[in-house]
Amino acid sequence: MIQTEKFYKFLDNSTSPFYVVKNTSEILDRAGFKCLSFEEPWNLQKAGSYYIKLYDTALFAFRLGKSLSEDMILRIAAAHTDFPSFRIKPNPEMREKGYIRLNTESYGGMVLSSWFDRPLSVSGKVSLRSQHLFKPKEVLVDIKKPLMVIPNLAIHLNRKVNYGVEINKQKDVLPIMGTADEDIHNYFKNHLARHLDVSADDILDYDLFIYNLDKACTVGASDEFICAPRLDDLSSVYALIQGIISQVNDNDIHMICLFDNEEIGNRTKQGSASLFITMLLEKIFQTLGKSRMELYEAVHRSLILSVDVAQAYHPNYGTKFDPTNTAELNKGIAFKIDTAQRYAYDTGAIAILQQLCEEYKIPYQKFVNRSDATAGGTMGPVISTQLPARTVDIGVPLLAMHSAVETMGAKDLDSLIRLMEAFFTAER
Repeated sequence: MIQTEKFYKFLDNSTSPFYVVKNTSEILDRAGFKCLSFEEPWNLQKAGSYYIKLYDTALFAFRLGKSLSEDMILRIAAAHTDFPSFRIKPNPEMREKGYIRLNTESYGGMVLSSWFDRPLSVSGKVSLRSQHLFKPKEVLVDIKKPLMVIPNLAIHLNRKVNYGVEINKQKDVLPIMGTADEDIHNYFKNHLARHLDVSADDILDYDLFIYNLDKACTVGASDEFICAPRLDDLSSVYALIQGIISQVNDNDIHMICLFDNEEIGNRTKQGSASLFITMLLEKIFQTLGKSRMELYEAVHRSLILSVDVAQAYHPNYGTKFDPTNTAELNKGIAFKIDTAQRYAYDTGAIAILQQLCEEYKIPYQKFVNRSDATAGGTMGPVISTQLPARTVDIGVPLLAMHSAVETMGAKDLDSLIRLMEAFFTAER
């Protein structure tokens, strides 16, 4: 129960990728990790624990073994900090019959209908004017207050609503923030300025997301389920954090990579398609007095886990799933397999994980999509092109993926945490 409460607190407070990284940093600080700057020289020590932030929405934490054997491997696990939501556009104010709406765009593949009639707030980063032209002041903001709502249209005016109605992203899901009869120029910026206690003129730009204020909770006659926003992929992020702060193997290098922008394709400076992971490993090896070729040799021996949620079997839509390879809630970690490599797959890597799970008595299952359906993209195939090591996609099964509230099995959280602990500690 204590672990669940900590997980809920992490979920509830991680309202944008910026706050995922902020909260992760605080956990790592308490665990004795040292924050590094990539722009400065490093003095890494064996048995040391370190982390580095990348543009405030990605984070990489690593621990060095006490001995670092000649045949050391990299034990790398990756998850992503972002999740589907609405992003607020510049000049967002729109007035219609006294209502003030905000102009937004959707980020990632959203179940749009799930966002209606929920209290919503705003979280992200704001860039402020400074005396240094190349260094604007950047501050994080989470308003927390129920600030807006996207109301449904009454069924009396939308008789087809229960038969499937197309939702237009530009006109049907704009949130209502208030009412006003006067000019609303800079209405949102002025509200933001008051919250930050700054002048509206000092706000140059922002990267702000609308989030669902619903809190994580336990559901089910026997507390079988966890319902919460942002389970994709913060369930994985939390498990990776717990794994890296536990004990680690003395002979290897252990790393978690929390990338941003997975939901929009990974191809950003802080996404898994970035060269940063290679740059980071090269700096680590150089600081340890090892060559680039020694890094390449270690990569060839290594194992990478791409940890992202899997589609859980839905009893109301059974025909959407493969007839023999489904993932069920509370039945363990799903190994995600796709012949087109939309999920990273390597039979040797799968076998390693199976042996780990069996040794540590962690339940697991294998998931494959229907042959006439396609898999969603993940980090795994992208990472493995940057680091050609054995890579496999895994994750907890999830119902209502990309909905404003998602559902996972309560036992699966424990299974994933135990797998990450085993991954970083087990003897080779």
